Amino acid sequence: MTDFSTVSESTFEERSFWDRLGAFIISVLVLPLALLDGLLSRLQARIGIQRMGYWFILPNLLIFGTFILLPMLLNFYYGFTGGTSILPQNRTWVGTENLSALLTCEDYTRPLTCTEDLFWRGAANTVRFVVIEVTAIILLSLVTAVALNRRIRARGFFRSVFFYPVLLSPVVVALIWKWILQPQGVLNSLLADGRPIPFLTNADWAMFWVIVVHVWAQMGFYTLILLAGLQAIPKDLYEAASMDGANEWSRFWHITLPLLRPTMLVVLVLTLIRSVQVFDLAFVFTGGGPGTATQFLVQFIFQSAFDDRRFGIAAGASLLLAGTLLVFTIIQLRVNRSSLDNGEG
Repeated sequence: MTDFSTVSESTFEERSFWDRLGAFIISVLVLPLALLDGLLSRLQARIGIQRMGYWFILPNLLIFGTFILLPMLLNFYYGFTGGTSILPQNRTWVGTENLSALLTCEDYTRPLTCTEDLFWRGAANTVRFVVIEVTAIILLSLVTAVALNRRIRARGFFRSVFFYPVLLSPVVVALIWKWILQPQGVLNSLLADGRPIPFLTNADWAMFWVIVVHVWAQMGFYTLILLAGLQAIPKDLYEAASMDGANEWSRFWHITLPLLRPTMLVVLVLTLIRSVQVFDLAFVFTGGGPGTATQFLVQFIFQSAFDDRRFGIAAGASLLLAGTLLVFTIIQLRVNRSSLDNGEG
């Protein structure tokens, strides 16, 4: 026969254990929150409710100041000092010597005549890369966004497919494509007839594939931004234009593009900044080679600082790069603002 008194007693002991465990967990969670609530209540009573917002953003401000603002200030200081020491107190003030060394050239169209020839070689490669990549990303992202905005089958799937490369690490992307394009890689196995194509050892091919891979990896992000801009355009405008006899191209030219202009400006600025800062993908993909065919400005800054320990030259180059970006961004914003004002007028 079953001893119900034993079962009841064991069940009671089991319940008692779980009750005590639950009470312990609640006390561990609730007590710190209660203490924090008490401290915040006293702080609010002292500084006022309007100033509490500064308290909550203080951790973010500390992180921003420590890892972004402070390095920016140190970089500015390094740009006007010399020496191989990384400690600020051990560096000597040299004024604009670093900037002068970077900008000294007999003929700016020939990098070999410059004092810092690798800097100008990297600048020329960066300009070439930016012009081609920004144009390709804007055009392909716009076409892709328009296509994905239509009512097609598996639209959600295709949107995910185009955005998926953005989630990958640039290092992973570079290694995968390097494996595909190497002499014994997948693409050469499919295309080459006994003689592999020098995709990564030929200067023109290397630059071409750096641009292709970078566009492939980044395009999905800008497609998503443009897609959001397209979905914000009222459908009534297209219906009214169709009733007036406007064809599809006319609707795209006179409705889609004008209303999408602010979003395209955002894409243009973001693409320009991202393309000028290209480094990780190209560095892993080609290492800047063959020779200096794919060496960009950020790689020059990296190697000058950490390989050659020329921190002043590296900081000066980064200041020139930041100044150039700032100028182009201001020009783009002013051109867009003037065009919008003229359109409104």
